[in-house]
Amino acid sequence: MDKSNLSKNLKNLSDISKWFEERDEIDIEEGLKKVKEASLIIKESKERLKEIENEFEEIKRDVEDID
Repeated sequence: MDKSNLSKNLKNLSDISKWFEERDEIDIEEGLKKVKEASLIIKESKERLKEIENEFEEIKRDVEDID
């Protein structure tokens, strides 16, 4: 999983969701693996979003200092 690529993470989450939707019966062990993978992707995405928010705040402060 690429922590810095939110688009890729969203696609991976979509793929996991589709995997569940396409099954009539879900293998519990495989389903658990998919849920764990999704959990990691969500955690990494939240961390990246926080980094992006911090970058925007820094840019905003820099722009405000120009005035």
